[in-house]
Amino acid sequence: MNITTIILFAVLGTLGGLVNVFMWAESWEDLRKFGTFKTVVLGSVIGFIYFFLYSDNNFPNGVMAFVSGYMGKDFIQAVIEKFKKK
Repeated sequence: MNITTIILFAVLGTLGGLVNVFMWAESWEDLRKFGTFKTVVLGSVIGFIYFFLYSDNNFPNGVMAFVSGYMGKDFIQAVIEKFKKK
């Protein structure tokens, strides 16, 4: 386990979270909200967790860490809403 690989996956998750924020922000004021911070932090945490699930440092896993950071907040919200309905 290499610390630089762990940091790389966390940074890729963070970049995914940032892309999500920039894609869905309607104005500059949206970038200053707490939801923006939450999305970016969740992206980095999800990238960190993805490293431990798939610890090979190769191109597909790096892309998936980015995608996981991008889609992580939406996935977590969907799971929470599904369990709230019961």
